[in-house]
Amino acid sequence: MGSVFPLSLLLLSAAAYWGSGTVPGRRARRAQGPRESPPAPSGTSASFWVRISPQSVAVRPGVSVWLNCSHSCPLPPNSSLHTQLRRGPTLSGPGWVSYQLLDVRAWSSDVRCFVTCAGETRGATARIATYKAPHSVVLEPPVLEGGMYTLRCHVTRVFPVGFLVVTLRCGGRVIYSESLERFTGLDPANVTLTHAFPAGLRDFGQPVTCLACLSLDGLVVGSSSAPITLTLAWSPASEALAFTSVAVLVVILVAVGAAYLRRCLAMRSRRRGGVLCRLSGGKEESGTMRGTLPDQ
Repeated sequence: MGSVFPLSLLLLSAAAYWGSGTVPGRRARRAQGPRESPPAPSGTSASFWVRISPQSVAVRPGVSVWLNCSHSCPLPPNSSLHTQLRRGPTLSGPGWVSYQLLDVRAWSSDVRCFVTCAGETRGATARIATYKAPHSVVLEPPVLEGGMYTLRCHVTRVFPVGFLVVTLRCGGRVIYSESLERFTGLDPANVTLTHAFPAGLRDFGQPVTCLACLSLDGLVVGSSSAPITLTLAWSPASEALAFTSVAVLVVILVAVGAAYLRRCLAMRSRRRGGVLCRLSGGKEESGTMRGTLPDQ
């Protein structure tokens, strides 16, 4: 028993020593807190955007264009431009890259800007179109059909038709206007606009014009037809009907005039006959009176 007691004291001392050493270590580690991980990027691929401006532009053939591709990637990105147009100089800065496109002659071309950020690629698209002002604007003379005046305006060799607005004016007022935005062709085209309207007395003698305008994101390019005065214009059918009506009216007037003339002549002849009778009766009475005078 004497040997067991010192041995147990030795074990208790060792346990106390090791326990007193580990608890302060744990407290120290807790006081230090968790270790900081390397800082994560402030932005992720899910939050960055890519924009291109202008998104739509129209220019005359042969003009150069600048496009700006901007992004919100916080890391050094990789950017590129995909286009079939001829490229010129490139300028760049924090969050943007500008590209110049030279001698634009395609009627319509899509340009795509791509930016890769944190392994993810996003893009934006712009459309560049060249425009052609109307080669000619011709307004046909108004034609009267069934009480309505029909106007036809011909616009030739214009592009893009989808940006064309055709307006008909009579004097100082607009009688009709139409936007052709539903047309999406990629080549110059000819356009004919037909409109019928009832003209009032105030419209006669007023100049009628046709105006064709391209509305290109703030740029307006247009051409106008020569003015035509609104008069009594007749279609062949209307002319035939009018001629027939006039002929029938003349026949009726001639018939009525002839009947009236015959009646007047008959009444005049009757009046003359009555006067002759009265005159002849007066002569007989005077002769009788002369025959009854006594002889001297």
